[in-house]
Amino acid sequence: MKLIEVITDEKNLVPVTSIVEQHESEVNWVGSPDMQGRQLIRLLVGDENRQSMLDALQGLLGETSKILVLPLEAVLPRKEPVPSDQQAKEKVTTTREELYNNIVKNAHLDSTYLLLVFLSTVVVAIGLLEDNVAVVIGAMVIAPLLGPNMALALGAALGDVALMWKATKTTIAGITLALSLSIILGIVYPLNLDSHELMARTDVGLDSVVLALASGAAAVVSLTTGLASVLVGVMVAVALLPPTATLGLMIGAGQSKLAVGAALLLAVNIVSVNLAAKVVFWVRGVKPRSWLEKQKANQSMATYMVIWAISLIVLLAVIFIRKGLLKGL
Repeated sequence: MKLIEVITDEKNLVPVTSIVEQHESEVNWVGSPDMQGRQLIRLLVGDENRQSMLDALQGLLGETSKILVLPLEAVLPRKEPVPSDQQAKEKVTTTREELYNNIVKNAHLDSTYLLLVFLSTVVVAIGLLEDNVAVVIGAMVIAPLLGPNMALALGAALGDVALMWKATKTTIAGITLALSLSIILGIVYPLNLDSHELMARTDVGLDSVVLALASGAAAVVSLTTGLASVLVGVMVAVALLPPTATLGLMIGAGQSKLAVGAALLLAVNIVSVNLAAKVVFWVRGVKPRSWLEKQKANQSMATYMVIWAISLIVLLAVIFIRKGLLKGL
């Protein structure tokens, strides 16, 4: 349940109240109009009705009013659940606007993002070289590369080309920085080929694909249901930074064969996470508000899903061919 504040002209009070009643919610408080004839309306809205109500309010008020969505710690007296609420639990409980605000902030290409990539690359490289699983997991939890990929998937779901381009640039910049730094570390520091954590990132198989697909799906489910704590597990399960650092270390040390394995693992993780995220966004009905925007979003979603699916098939073919060649040696 969230508190929605609507700041609008006094003449819109009756239409807004009508929309609230249609969505079985309640007007919590109505303020007195100010000198400009604008007033504040507070609405108490359940998760199952929030998206449809926001769409209706935006359709009514347009750009002339402000709509604020505020979190609530508790509501008293507590509303007891009714049987019909069971269906609502299976739907998205986070609106597209909340999703956008939560995800887009992780797609910003700024000094903070680059610093996080730099520091987490140093941490994960040390963990890989020293075969220290605790250090590697610590770097995984930082997970600066996961956010832009989630933003890319959301951009495709909403047909937001600007967001997709922004997320792509941020991802490329992060991977480039992490790879460059890892190559330098691979040249400077002696490579420890006895490290299990390091060598594990040079082997990719069907299990890696399944893990990445499941983790990408879990990330979107956690975001759309408001269970952000699940993301910590996703960060660890399908972290993009360890294979990137492994690739750089192997290139820096001149281990080209092992570098190919790390590159395949990195590519599989990126493709699988994006494909799974796009599918889950589509299945859970995360779409733009207007009909025209929905049509554009459906076209972009279908196009990008096909591209990612073909990319995954190609990667699977390369993996199986590589496995066969390695067995023949």
